[in-house]
Amino acid sequence: MSIPSSALLHSALPFYSSLVLWVVLWTGLALDGWTFVAVFSVVWASIVWLDLIGGLNTTNQDPDTDDAQLFWHRTLTIVWVPLQMVSLFGLLFLFQTGAYDLGHQIAVFVCVGMVNGVVGINYAHELMHQRNKWERACADLLLAMVMYSHFRSEHLLVHHTYVGTPRDPVSARYGESFYRYFLRVLPQCYMSAFRAEAAKLARKSQSWAHRKNPFFLYWGLQIIMLGAAYLIAGWIGIGLHLLQSIVAIYHLEVVNYVEHYGLTRKHLGHGKYEPVRPRHSWNAGHRVSNWLLINLQRHSDHHYKPARRFPLLQNYTHTQAPQLPYGYPVMTVLALFPRAWKARMNPRVRKWRAIYYPEITDWTDYNNAKTPMPR
Repeated sequence: MSIPSSALLHSALPFYSSLVLWVVLWTGLALDGWTFVAVFSVVWASIVWLDLIGGLNTTNQDPDTDDAQLFWHRTLTIVWVPLQMVSLFGLLFLFQTGAYDLGHQIAVFVCVGMVNGVVGINYAHELMHQRNKWERACADLLLAMVMYSHFRSEHLLVHHTYVGTPRDPVSARYGESFYRYFLRVLPQCYMSAFRAEAAKLARKSQSWAHRKNPFFLYWGLQIIMLGAAYLIAGWIGIGLHLLQSIVAIYHLEVVNYVEHYGLTRKHLGHGKYEPVRPRHSWNAGHRVSNWLLINLQRHSDHHYKPARRFPLLQNYTHTQAPQLPYGYPVMTVLALFPRAWKARMNPRVRKWRAIYYPEITDWTDYNNAKTPMPR
């Protein structure tokens, strides 16, 4: 049955709240550096507070809703691409006039990195999962703007295939602190993505150097982004561009850390694992943060049905998937304090194990990030 267009527009509008971040960023330029950071931090803290009082959204849209009926939802992720590009390079152009001191520029670009990491990469994640080549191209542009283009290959070819196993660098191990995870995941993700693309080409008897290797596209787009930053604002432009990229990458990886911490798929022997189920991802139904993150926190359903567009992702109850105590805005801050994180999350992981895998008594191989299970 067709859903009225007015109802679909109404359901899409809350997700457009992310655009407020660009409004705050641009209107706050009149403030000096530290005041700008303070104001932006207050806005960020307000999101956390609203998420805490906003409650859960447990309603689910019909997963069989026709793609054509999601026009307003799809438009948001596409519109974000030119907005991010204009903001990123427009600010560099503005700063090269000399009207803002270096401290102010650094403060603004730290905040740009926060927006690009929390929202921009998340939208790229949504777009890269679509079959439409135009949407995938938009994902590549968003990722190139933060110098993390290989995330597409790593996510689609490695993470979704091996999630919850030692073969997936992004699945955070039980007891692993975020800081150890971050230092481990940066090189491992890049290498696993490159190897996955090389293996894909090898299956067609083609070399990794074949023109179809997307890494040539990744490198080319990133060089273009750096070149544009240099042409607009010189070496300072490159420095600011890299600064916001580092901040954005940090925000991506701290979310990755939260999404699967301690959750593992059962090893069946001979290098095989049980199929991916909703129980292999942490779920969070928090209303406000799901508006900001276009339902990324309904991560259990995303891994169960990766092709579903964000408005159709289903929320799971505690009997169907493990639940985070708070939304990502709170959990990603908690992850920065290892003792507090483990005190809050390790008992949840142990409870999860007791519910789903009571037959496993020795979790040594599953816990040890350095000793992979048999392949």
